[in-house]
Formats: sequence, C-alpha cells, structure tokens
Amino acid sequence: MTRRYSAFSLFREGLRGHTGWQPAWRSPQPKRRYDAIIIGGGGQGLATAYYLAKNHGMTNVAVLEKSWIGGGNTGRNTTTIRSNYFYPESVALYDFALKLYEGLSRELNYNIMLSQRGVVTVSHSDAEMEMAARLVNAMQINGTDAELLDRDGVLEKAPLLNASDEARYPIFGGTWQGRAGVARHDAVAWGYARAADAKGIDIIQNCEVTGFIVEDGRCVGVETSLGPIRSDAVGLAVAGHSGVLAAKAGFALPIRSYSLQAMVSEPVKPCLDTVVLYLGTGTYLFQSDKGEIVVGGGLDRVPSYAQRGNPPMQQHVISGMLEMFPAFGQLRMLRQWAGVVDVVPDSSPIIGPSPVPGLYLNCGWGTGGFKSIPAGGWLMAHLIATGEHHDISRPFDLERFATGRLVDEAAGSGIAH
Repeated sequence: MTRRYSAFSLFREGLRGHTGWQPAWRSPQPKRRYDAIIIGGGGQGLATAYYLAKNHGMTNVAVLEKSWIGGGNTGRNTTTIRSNYFYPESVALYDFALKLYEGLSRELNYNIMLSQRGVVTVSHSDAEMEMAARLVNAMQINGTDAELLDRDGVLEKAPLLNASDEARYPIFGGTWQGRAGVARHDAVAWGYARAADAKGIDIIQNCEVTGFIVEDGRCVGVETSLGPIRSDAVGLAVAGHSGVLAAKAGFALPIRSYSLQAMVSEPVKPCLDTVVLYLGTGTYLFQSDKGEIVVGGGLDRVPSYAQRGNPPMQQHVISGMLEMFPAFGQLRMLRQWAGVVDVVPDSSPIIGPSPVPGLYLNCGWGTGGFKSIPAGGWLMAHLIATGEHHDISRPFDLERFATGRLVDEAAGSGIAH
C-alpha cells in the first residue's frame, strides 16, 4: 500500500530523521504476459496505465521504458499547459486535459506544482489582431476561457515587454487565457508513476522494445532487451520515436521527428508572472518558481533524434527573447536541452488503432505532448480497454489522413507550438 503524503506525515518523518520513507514505485521484473503493455514511460504512457487501472479496472498492465521514466520529452519541455486552440475538436481535447490537470495534485496525492498564471500571445499588426479576435471568438464558442487584449492590456500582464514605437515587432494587442499556466514536468511523471504502481501496474525501466510479436496478422506482444513479453493489447506512446517503432511493426506513420530546444537563465528576482509568446518571433518564456527565465522557440527544421541544441537555433531563440525583453540582455544562460518531437502534417495528434490489430497509437503530439498528458492517457486507456474511440479522440484517428478530414491547428490558431 502506497503511503499517503500529507503535512502530518512530513512532520512525523522530520522528527524521525526522514528514515521511514518508502520508494514511490516498485522495480519489478517483467512477467511473461500482461493484459496490456504500454511502450513508453513518459507522461502519456504512465497516464495511460493509471487510467487503465482507475477507469477500467485493468491492473495486469506493464509500462516498458528503455531508460528511466520521464527521461524523454516529459522531462525535456517547457511545461506550458493551455487550451487556446481554434477548432472545436482541439479545444475539446486540450481543455479536457486542462480540467484534469486542475484536480490532478489532489487525485494523485502528489503536488504537480500547477501554477495557472495565464498565457498571453502577443500580436504585432492589424492583420494579426484580426486573427487573434477570430481565435478568441472560436475559443469562447467552443467553451473555454479567452480574452482579447489591446496594447495596454498586454503591457499590464507583462510590463517589461518592449513597448518602444521603434520595436521591430510592435505590440498591437493579443490574446489571454487565464486558466493556462505551467506545472512541474518531473512531478507529473512521478505522480502518475506512484499512483499507477499503487494500483498494481508494473513499471519496468531499462527495458527496450526491439520488435513486435505478430501472429495471424495481430500484435500479441513485444520483443524486449529482457526477453519476449506477450499481451492482448499493446499501446505505443514514445513521442519522437513513434516512427521508428512503427517501422519495426511493419507500417509507416506520417511523422517527422525534430529537435525542439529550450534553455534557462540564472535565477533572478520575480519579474514575470505569466507566460508570454510572440507571434512574430515564435519565442516564448516565463519565470520558474526558482527564478529562472525559461525560454523556448520554434522547431529546428532539420529532422533529428538528437536531444541537444543547435547553435543557429539558439541564436534565433535568444534574439527573439531580447526583442521581447531588452532588459534580459544582462542575463546569463545556465543550460539548454532539446526534446525529440513527433510532428504530423496537420499539427494534431494521432490517437487510435494502428494498421496492425492489437497495436494502438498515441503519438503525433508535436510540441503539445506535455499539456495533453492527462487527456492523452485517459483517451488511450479508453481505446485499449474498450476497443472503441472516445468521442473526444475519434477526430484524431489515423484514418483522417486518408479521408482528408484534417484538424489543421498550425493554420487555425496561428501558433505552431
């Protein structure tokens, strides 16, 4: 039984020298057979396993991770959570995730450090303001919170922004979603891992999937570095490596993998209490709880599986930050990193059955994987447990690329990430 965290237990362990804490999850050896296997020990995979147990009573489930849980994109992102999308299908998906995030700390008994500090997206021309008004109207019609800001409204949210009339990207106004914000990436992974383990899920780290067991045209298990493991259903939640594993199963996905890098500065005193994105530069940033300025930008458009940055892209991101906040020119940058993101033609995820029966897909999130973790896990669990789509996941089936019913959010919202 997993011990419940509370102020009382923290106080008691403090008196005992913190000698009574137990591991948050087990490290079991894999069984030879499970009712379901989830490949990928990031947020999406761990959430899928948790909701299989919580919502569907499936506890004979294994999560297989080739390295350590949360060591991929879940631990290599900028942690922004929002649902400011244009199409009703997207808003239904991402707002479902946001609502789940709002109660996740209590549900998991683990503080994910959710901070709903809002997101302001800044426009730089009359044409962009028309797009911003269009997006706000769509969001409100689709049932999520949104507000159109004028120039003064933007500067009220972020007073240090470059307000000069000579700025390369002048501030005309923007959009605001107050329920958006950030959460702690490690805490989300660890919270789901701990809660899944408490329900009997096996989390198996350092277990690489090397192939699939296919009999009579159906996936019935996986080959791993720890030996074969059989299962009635296999879920794929490996982000930028989805195309690699799909090839091992004998089919291709409309996915390209790119590096998306970010960086943080030295800690400074509180100076920015929201998330800010510039449409003109694609740069976005916020201040962490430790005082660091977290900075991200657009994709490095060279297909890659490298979890590191590229100097020309770093220069582009930093120049965008300085255009936004000239005062940040005195900051010293501490570290940078990159995640491998899985991008599809319409910038929307793929949730649904694969061309191989028994193998299910949770991929194509691009830069939206972290913000969607609770919804992605919930919907994937429903798909595996019932064999049918949830109403929210149905528009994101792989079949849309054959029918042409795309959900093109890159064009719809004007935001590529």
